[in-house]
Amino acid sequence: MDIILKYFSEFSPKQLEQFRALAPLYKEWNQKINIISRKDIDSLYEKHVLHSLSIAAGFQFEGAMEIMDLGTGGGFPGIPLAIFFPEVHFHLVDSIAKKLKVVAAVVSDLELKNVTIQHTRVEEIKNRKFDYVISRAVAPLKDLWYWSKPLLKKQKAVNENPPPGLICLKGGDLTTEIMESGTRPRIIEISGLFTEDFFKEKYILYVSK
Repeated sequence: MDIILKYFSEFSPKQLEQFRALAPLYKEWNQKINIISRKDIDSLYEKHVLHSLSIAAGFQFEGAMEIMDLGTGGGFPGIPLAIFFPEVHFHLVDSIAKKLKVVAAVVSDLELKNVTIQHTRVEEIKNRKFDYVISRAVAPLKDLWYWSKPLLKKQKAVNENPPPGLICLKGGDLTTEIMESGTRPRIIEISGLFTEDFFKEKYILYVSK
């Protein structure tokens, strides 16, 4: 938890309580349904929570925005961002039901009123539009953009925020992946936001519609 407070400080008592509750909740659920690797569970706040919050360091979501977490898995990056932005609505989507069972339990225990959950393949979502689609390394950029593009609102930038688009967390050498995607993403080096070694060669990619 201290690693979160190293970079972010303006939390309400409710937010602090919710962030502190993440470790015991995930440790308890991980014993029943293995959604986080055993070696990572003790580094939950660095490798999962802070990694998710790198998006908050690069983008300022605002109230009334709707964000979809594509392939949320165990709830990352959606749940930490939903705690960080309590006025913004997050829709967490995954095709694997057992993962969403954990997500639903965590959302319920944290009393996150700004989160909805859907068990589906992203291609099957119709008649819904979002300000941003967020994702964490669930598929190549080419596929993420193909799935995301039809779900994004058609509008210009809102205040200081960039136009609707895909925001995804990636790592390693992305040269080939970006080339094959046919996109020209804005790339943010997370090591420029957080100094821990874990964040070397980790990036936020933003592709606008």
